[in-house]
Amino acid sequence: MKTMIGCCGLDCEKCDAYLATIHNDQALREKTAKLWSEMNHVTILPEQINCEGCRANGVKFVYCEQLCAIRQCVMKKGCETCGDCPDLDVCQTVAMVIGNNHDARRNLKG
Repeated sequence: MKTMIGCCGLDCEKCDAYLATIHNDQALREKTAKLWSEMNHVTILPEQINCEGCRANGVKFVYCEQLCAIRQCVMKKGCETCGDCPDLDVCQTVAMVIGNNHDARRNLKG
């Protein structure tokens, strides 16, 4: 499995925070901060949009590093991703992600 597949199966290489970070794209940081702030009803500042990937070494978006229940569960269980967990098909923690993104499920199973 690619190291840029997040714990939940999402592809970090397609994430705007990752893209803004690796390309040092301030306009994308601003756009992403605005969108994510509106979607989540919180204030996210452009300078917070920095991430080198959920499972990669380096900086992570604050939500992913500190608040993501999926990532915390994977780390607690000692798995690489949810795909390594025998409870994947019944897990309510990752259910919304893999239910809304069929690529995430394929990434975890692949």
